[in-house]
Amino acid sequence: MSRDGEGLVGGGMSAGAGSGGPEGLAASGRPCDDAGQRRAPRVVRVEASRSYDVVIGRGLLDEAGERARRAAGGALDGSCLVVSDDNVGPLYAGRVRDALSRAGLSPSYLELPAGEPTKCMDGFARVVGAAADAGLTRAGLVVALGGGVVGDLAGFAAASYMRGCHLVQMATSLLAMVDSSVGGKTAIDLPQGKNLVGAFYQPDLVLCDLDALGTLPPEFISDGTGEVVKYGVMGDPELFDWLSEPLPGQWERVVERCVSIKRDVVQADEREAGERKRLNLGHTVGHAIEKLSGFSVPHGHAVAAGTSIMARACASLGLCAADVPGRIDDVLRAHGLPTGCRYAAADLYEAALSDKKRVGDSVDVVLIHAIGFTEVRRVGLDGLRDLIERGVAEDGGSL
Repeated sequence: MSRDGEGLVGGGMSAGAGSGGPEGLAASGRPCDDAGQRRAPRVVRVEASRSYDVVIGRGLLDEAGERARRAAGGALDGSCLVVSDDNVGPLYAGRVRDALSRAGLSPSYLELPAGEPTKCMDGFARVVGAAADAGLTRAGLVVALGGGVVGDLAGFAAASYMRGCHLVQMATSLLAMVDSSVGGKTAIDLPQGKNLVGAFYQPDLVLCDLDALGTLPPEFISDGTGEVVKYGVMGDPELFDWLSEPLPGQWERVVERCVSIKRDVVQADEREAGERKRLNLGHTVGHAIEKLSGFSVPHGHAVAAGTSIMARACASLGLCAADVPGRIDDVLRAHGLPTGCRYAAADLYEAALSDKKRVGDSVDVVLIHAIGFTEVRRVGLDGLRDLIERGVAEDGGSL
């Protein structure tokens, strides 16, 4: 879906098993349908520089070893490193390591402090050092068990160690399932900005075990929902409408839809030369918010605020209908997400100058024309400043 934009500078791209357990469960504990049959997981195939499956279902962590073996096509030599954090590791690392061992792998384990500050040079050094200590080879496997921080960090380590070894993303957060585990972006942060050092590196497999969502605190569900809202505003009005209902109960279709949207974009533009830039909706201002907060504001919350600010800016310029910002803000508030921030426009602008989407004296921004219709436009730095000022002018400062 697309709609051409007007105003600002230049043109741009636009788009728009049997019974025997509790009711609804097979004897194995896996979900089943009304006839008592085990429900097969949903699979989204990504055809990229390395093609792979994104598997969405329940009980997948217990199948991690066999699925990793099949995905790698017999190329694994048994060396393996599981990377997680001190939130996720105590819950799932034991199960995953057992599953990998059953498949003939020898998993070592590294547990890091949870949170964005871990996604740094020191964190990267710890992961590649642990890989070396574990004796990983190019035929070895790195398993990223956790959310976006672990996925980005362990993914970049897998891309770098011996110039690339095998990688499986095991997403346990909503944000990782709907966005960060898919598409091959891996990175670490620098003091100067977010995700400034990284690589495009597609995994062998992505597992999204929906059972993990049941252990997430509400604020983590809200954080992942910030990316779901982004997808709806970016190019899927139906997905946006789904957000009028609580997400629990529709996990499978929401995760599958977001992954499918990202799959289509990545297949068209794997290395972000054009179409993939639309996935950065809300991220220019969102990354600035994260940086100014010292990364105390979670990514999905920052993206939500950035999307809201951009919607107000676009409405101010007449690029979208006047009711669009309010519709977006209503959905954000319903899911416990912010619609603005406490930072001044000038501070946001200065922080945004280090954004990796900057090209000389210009930056690529994603403009909103309607729910489901967006456009990538390259604007000068004065244009970026104007957008931020317009978007913050009516900002209530909810972050």
